[in-house]
Amino acid sequence: MDPAGIIGIVVALVAIFGAMILEGADPMSVMLPAPLLLVWVGTIGVGLAGHTLRDAKESFAAVPRALRSGIPDPSDTVDTLVSLADRARREGLLALEDAARTIDDQFLRAGLQAAIDGTDPEDLRMILEDKIATKRTRERAHAKYFQDMGGYAPTIGIIGTVISLVHVLENLAEPATLGHSIAAAFVATLWGILSANVVWLPLSTRIRRISDLECTQMEMTLEGLLSVQAGANPRLVGERLRSLLPDAPEGKDAKAKSRAA
Repeated sequence: MDPAGIIGIVVALVAIFGAMILEGADPMSVMLPAPLLLVWVGTIGVGLAGHTLRDAKESFAAVPRALRSGIPDPSDTVDTLVSLADRARREGLLALEDAARTIDDQFLRAGLQAAIDGTDPEDLRMILEDKIATKRTRERAHAKYFQDMGGYAPTIGIIGTVISLVHVLENLAEPATLGHSIAAAFVATLWGILSANVVWLPLSTRIRRISDLECTQMEMTLEGLLSVQAGANPRLVGERLRSLLPDAPEGKDAKAKSRAA
């Protein structure tokens, strides 16, 4: 699990409300039901209006996974593919049928099973590339949903402030209450900006980033599977796959050299 998403949101909220306390303000002074209702519910409403009901359900369902999801470690997948390439080269693809059942990675397992079943390499590439493209498109739609909500929220907050200021102007005859009423009017703007920049936009970026990392690993897995199917040299398979990972070659080479020494 990579806790950066949760930690980041919590740190931002602590900084905001900590600054209020240091300024001598009461954080509860911004917990007004009307602005909270307008900004949060209103933003979800207009977000839904610009998308489909399925988009909304899938986007919110993607949030827990995006926040809890860890950064994929491609080194384990590379080691697995090298091992499969070595066995396939010695015993043939059919010998990998038992190994395919024990692989946890669903994408790798499905691709390997297709290769064992004799799927043409070009067809296998097309099938797996389509799976990657479908995943990327679906998760881009989830990210776009929250990105749009991040754009709507500040405007919804301004609407709330205007509504409150209209109410203030209707009560100019009571000057004793003007200060409190004007301060309360700007709470909606605060929540609009806060929700956009602390919740909706970070969620959008997080979903997109996790998707990019996972799709990159899937693309690397695809190349490895095709190499296994072609009976490529295991050492060359490992070198090629690690060359597709920007941070992997140095670490792997360093470990190999240290063991050799």
